[in-house]
Amino acid sequence: MEDTSPTKRKVVEAASSLFYQKGFHGTSVRDIAEKAAVNVSSISYYFKGKQGLLEYAISTYYEDYLAIMETTLNESREKEPIERFKQLIYTIIQYKHSKLQFSCFIHRELSMDSVFVREMAVTYLAKENYIIGNAFSAIFKEVNADKKKLDRQFLLMQLKGMIVTPYVLHNEWRNQVVGDYSHSLFINKYVQTIHTWLDFITE
Repeated sequence: MEDTSPTKRKVVEAASSLFYQKGFHGTSVRDIAEKAAVNVSSISYYFKGKQGLLEYAISTYYEDYLAIMETTLNESREKEPIERFKQLIYTIIQYKHSKLQFSCFIHRELSMDSVFVREMAVTYLAKENYIIGNAFSAIFKEVNADKKKLDRQFLLMQLKGMIVTPYVLHNEWRNQVVGDYSHSLFINKYVQTIHTWLDFITE
């Protein structure tokens, strides 16, 4: 979902940073306006307040996220299921990392079962689970019979844990990663770790 207003984009970026640092409830509309260098009235005009701003930010984040996941799967549909899924994993981690602070904020709130975020994101989360679950299941159609006996639900749960870990436990690694190049290295190394796990469970 493309944002056409520079002011809206500035406000969302400022809010993402502040929500990450101070939490939703610890951030005021005035804090956001000051960081974005806009009038408080602009936030009311565009978003009808802080709650509306959060809803807009979450819907934009997830609509772009789901769109890029579907594009990746469509563009790689001629590949083997395992290679297609590996490409999807790379796309997911790269997207979450490109919006690092908001990714950390959302996953932190969801890990605490934050009702106000979960209620807004529930439809998107269901679609995310559907896309990942289907692509993951496709891998096992070509795996031997013994592997088919594995409890895929547990494996899928492990996979989802690996996908969100960098954004729930960001304090574990963020001091070791500085600058765009360093972040790019982190993405590549982390994705490779998941790829190695996928090779192990399907070999």
